[in-house]
Amino acid sequence: MRSMSLLFAGSLLLAALLAGGCNSRSETAYVPLEQAGFSSDSTDQLKKMKISDAEIPQIAKLKQFGFSDETCLSLVKESHVHSHVFSSADAAGNLVKAGYSESDILAMAHKDEVDTISTEAITLTLIGLSQATVQNLVARHVAGQPTLSSAEISRLKNTGLSEKQILERIDQGMTDQQAEKEVAMREAVRNHANTGFVRAHSRR
Repeated sequence: MRSMSLLFAGSLLLAALLAGGCNSRSETAYVPLEQAGFSSDSTDQLKKMKISDAEIPQIAKLKQFGFSDETCLSLVKESHVHSHVFSSADAAGNLVKAGYSESDILAMAHKDEVDTISTEAITLTLIGLSQATVQNLVARHVAGQPTLSSAEISRLKNTGLSEKQILERIDQGMTDQQAEKEVAMREAVRNHANTGFVRAHSRR
């Protein structure tokens, strides 16, 4: 009987040690969050979300980009609502650099489009559009309003249309197919204008 009691006590002690070891490793995993500047309350909330090891450096990077604790928690929560881990720190950071507010980015996250819109915003910027125009186009996308793809906007711009003219066409509901037709027409007119020739006069 005594040996069984000792065995039982030993089992409890071993279980406690193992539990303590697991908790110790678990707490160590969260150190990057504390180093990034998260409050203990925010870290506790992230623990309750059962974030994965892969998410921790991503979340820490958000903080380094200047996001508030509240926004970081909301971005992670939105990812989990859409059934995937949070991995959009760089995309969110690029959007901040492009002039978008945290509320703008949260609206994108609510639709699970942070990565998609970030790529589109960067492409529109590379096309040479002003920040105001890029934000206008992204706002339309977030609001679910029709807009042109960056590829067609680029082609229209290359035919000589100004940003104002492109926005006017978008406001009028121009589709990619209609843009393609206008691009073809404008390119045809331009090419025809470049085929003029001077008639040669023979000497008498």
